[in-house]
Amino acid sequence: MEYLKGLNAPQKEAVEHTDGPLMIIAGAGSGKTRVLTYRIAHLIYSKGVDPFQILSLTFTNKAAAEMKHRIEKLIGLEARNTWMGTFHSTFAKILRVEAPKLGYTSNFTIYDTDDSKSLVRTIVKELRLDDKVYKPAAVLSRISGAKNRLISWEAYLEDPYIKADDEAAMKPRVGDIYKMYQQRLFRSGAMDFDDLLFNTNVLFRDHPDVLNKYQQRFRYVMVDEFQDTNLSQYLITKKLAAVHQNICVVGDDAQSIYAFRGADIQNILNFESDYPDLKVVKLEQNYRSTRHIVEAANSIIAKNKRQLDKHVWTANDKGDLVALMKASSDNEEGRLVATTIFEERNNKKLANSDFAILYRTNSQSRALEEALRKMNLPYKIVGGLSFYQRKEIKDLMAYLRFTVNSEDEEAFKRIINFPKRGIGDTSVEKIMVAAYEHDIPLWEVLSNASHFLSGRAANSTSDFATLIKSFRIEAERKDAYETAKKVAQQSGLLKELYEDKTIEGLNRYENVQELLNAIKEYVDNEENTDKSLGAFLQEIALLTDNDRDKDQSDAVTMMTIHASKGLEFKQVFVVGLEEDLFPSQMMMQSREDLEEERRLFYVATTRAMEKLYLTYALTRYRYGRLLQCEPSRFLDEIDPNCLQVSKRASTAPMGALRGEGLGSEGQNGYVGIKKKPLQRSGTTAKIHTPSPDFKPSNTQNLQEGDRVEHPKFGFGTVQKIEVEGLNRKASITFENFGEKTLLLSFAKLRIL
Repeated sequence: MEYLKGLNAPQKEAVEHTDGPLMIIAGAGSGKTRVLTYRIAHLIYSKGVDPFQILSLTFTNKAAAEMKHRIEKLIGLEARNTWMGTFHSTFAKILRVEAPKLGYTSNFTIYDTDDSKSLVRTIVKELRLDDKVYKPAAVLSRISGAKNRLISWEAYLEDPYIKADDEAAMKPRVGDIYKMYQQRLFRSGAMDFDDLLFNTNVLFRDHPDVLNKYQQRFRYVMVDEFQDTNLSQYLITKKLAAVHQNICVVGDDAQSIYAFRGADIQNILNFESDYPDLKVVKLEQNYRSTRHIVEAANSIIAKNKRQLDKHVWTANDKGDLVALMKASSDNEEGRLVATTIFEERNNKKLANSDFAILYRTNSQSRALEEALRKMNLPYKIVGGLSFYQRKEIKDLMAYLRFTVNSEDEEAFKRIINFPKRGIGDTSVEKIMVAAYEHDIPLWEVLSNASHFLSGRAANSTSDFATLIKSFRIEAERKDAYETAKKVAQQSGLLKELYEDKTIEGLNRYENVQELLNAIKEYVDNEENTDKSLGAFLQEIALLTDNDRDKDQSDAVTMMTIHASKGLEFKQVFVVGLEEDLFPSQMMMQSREDLEEERRLFYVATTRAMEKLYLTYALTRYRYGRLLQCEPSRFLDEIDPNCLQVSKRASTAPMGALRGEGLGSEGQNGYVGIKKKPLQRSGTTAKIHTPSPDFKPSNTQNLQEGDRVEHPKFGFGTVQKIEVEGLNRKASITFENFGEKTLLLSFAKLRIL
């Protein structure tokens, strides 16, 4: 039990408490991965638990692989037998075995976001709806939210409250799209990401024998990042742990930032009421950050009302004060950040990869990128175009998917005439219509093309079906790599790319070769016992954005704060700390929204190990206009003893550094926000309580002079309506909050 010696007292307690429900509240940087790793090792090594009976759920495959590797180093190869992975990969694995009970084949396709958007786009077109109103991303978000709350399309269509919401949002046909979307998925033998969880719940609900089988298999259930779980995920884990009650959840309510994805913070806040005999262990010592950073972060999160009681502390040195930097504009902000990185890198002999720039929205990256390029500082943007989203990769993947599942409609549409084989859009439509009208599988139409098509199209379609049959035979006999190599060659894809001698064409050809290399690597990996093409496709479909990022180059990292969760850097810049940007204007409709934004700020600050910079601009281009900006309310909430205005050079005059929103220099070198800041929502004015009959109105006909009610700002009068491109904005003078400019596509207003 040598491995227990390196743990502090609460960590050791969490590792050794193995039976019964356990909640580990893990503050930022408190070593939770180590605790989870040691706990699994302890179960196997000291308690004699069979690794096959341990289920450990994470939020990225990368995290699971890292934990499995660490456990292997502690106890050997037995660690490979634990069930460890993301919710989606674990339950996709179960569904592969149990799918026939739900009417699917075991080789069902997993649709990614692009596939889902394409399908929604097709349905919107078929229903002759306005694609500017029914945008695929917005419709899919609505459908995803329903699935995460376990609302089927049948229940969706019958719910009057949901219907009223859709009508208020001017999208009354979302329910019909949801119905057709699910029917098409089922017909194509496909599930989207949300279906993997939704269908696992259905499986356990309708097949008690299957539930019992997995309850007996998994004697110990562990869930990492529990604050990020949604209702669907929580119910699955609760059901699986119902027999043995050995459920261990690890999380930090202060880092719950994914409500927009369906995460429900109530899961962690209410966990104790679900398990009255719950053991709670708090990991409060931060090993990551300096004392000034930890204390600044604590002062921020202390402003949230509903949270679990804990106090994060550190034994690390005080370190530098948190630097507050003000710029005259967003371009000036970018220049300040780039200059600071350049100087700090050279003065402290740091690598580019020691620096991260975090922002609230992706659109903020432009000015920062320009500044970094001018300073010749290499950078990478996390969350940019992924390798697997490139056209040539999606083309070959579609061939591989259709080889495994010949009902996959989206894969079929992508490859039927690529490379060109004389099958035009009209012929494709005839094939699809024939499948629907005769209620027969798509593959049956392709295999009997002469019955449905004529001339060259019929011959070409028959040849295509024969080609796919040859790929299927190959897939049954050979591993994923041998099959994929044959598909790439005989489909004509490699030839098409090879003949394009442009630089772009060469890059695309090399990308396809890189995909084949990845498949070979998968096949050669001893840990992958199933080396079939179907198994490889499942592995790729379940990669998260974190897992896809394999860029190891020495570059400054740029990303949204949401993407930064779980990461750490020596020096971190949190930029754009301005009202209506951070906190976001869209996240100020309720106290719950505002508290989520504050948690997001807390996550951003706790990524820093040695130095934290907070920046804001006095002017910023947004919506095509130069706007005057006000410092974020969050800057008011930081303990002033942790802050210092940076003395770094700025092209702004010195007076500007003490301009609007900033006071004079204090004794400790800190220049704080004015004691009487500009009046803004949530600080000096009381938040409005909406009227009992409050319901957002359709603002298309809103006019100057109209009286309105806003759920937070209260009653006001419309002063001006402006239209810029697709954006309609209203300047409204509110009785208690002064003038606000609101985007009407986001603002919830009741016209009086």
